[in-house]
Amino acid sequence: MENIIITLAIGMPAREVVLFLGSLRKFYNDKVLFFVGKNDHELKRTLKYYECSYEDVSVHKHDVGIKRYSLLINFLKQNSNLKKVFFCDSRDIYFQSNPFNFSYEGLLNFFSEDVKIKDCNVNSKWMKNTLGLRVFDELKEKFVICCGTVMGNTDAIANYAKQMNLMSKKYPYLWYRKKIKYLLTFRRDKEGRACDQPYAAYLIHKNYLKNIKVYSNTSGPIATVYPLNNFNFDNKNQLLNDKGDPYVVVHQYDKKWNEFRDRVKLIKKNFDINVGTLDI
Repeated sequence: MENIIITLAIGMPAREVVLFLGSLRKFYNDKVLFFVGKNDHELKRTLKYYECSYEDVSVHKHDVGIKRYSLLINFLKQNSNLKKVFFCDSRDIYFQSNPFNFSYEGLLNFFSEDVKIKDCNVNSKWMKNTLGLRVFDELKEKFVICCGTVMGNTDAIANYAKQMNLMSKKYPYLWYRKKIKYLLTFRRDKEGRACDQPYAAYLIHKNYLKNIKVYSNTSGPIATVYPLNNFNFDNKNQLLNDKGDPYVVVHQYDKKWNEFRDRVKLIKKNFDINVGTLDI
């Protein structure tokens, strides 16, 4: 049985995923699947160069935050022989080691942002506009759970995807709470495009998901960079957690670009990552 990394890059230019791909392939040589758009031709050539699989899907790039769960469900139904799945974002992630080599404690593993829901304006708004004020008041003291990095056994990931898909149908982002400019111009309200995080918080904090482990942002194996305040790097430019261990995955590094700009340049140089030089 093999492991697999599953991600999405619908409508993305190839340059936005080369750090993900180039860093990943320094540590991991097994299966990778991207969900992509039909017309993402440059991206597909880049994925082939890095020996990744892809599936064309008809989903708008602003809707993937919610619709990725139905895509994941359908894929896993047809590929039930997989061992572990890392379900993650792509544009704002790079790898510092093989994500499957860490000894995860849960059948399903999540990574906290170590910020209370009430203290994050974005997650507060998402929760109020999906689950409502009553649930927000109940869960506002709980930590935000990142949906951009989830690791687990295939059966646990499949169940998680089903629960998230059900939540999105039961508690959709309320159209009448969209900003008036979007209603008047019939445009998509991009502010609600990643509103899956309240669903995960609900399922986790109310104990609907079993055999899970939630890791701390500061001491766990995966860094969600945006809420972090202190950044420690070793002489290999690896980001370290509070235990002094290199994080396995660095997520949202672009949200603290002043701290990461020079590091990312060095990482790309060390890994020889340059989309402009790919012979594709």
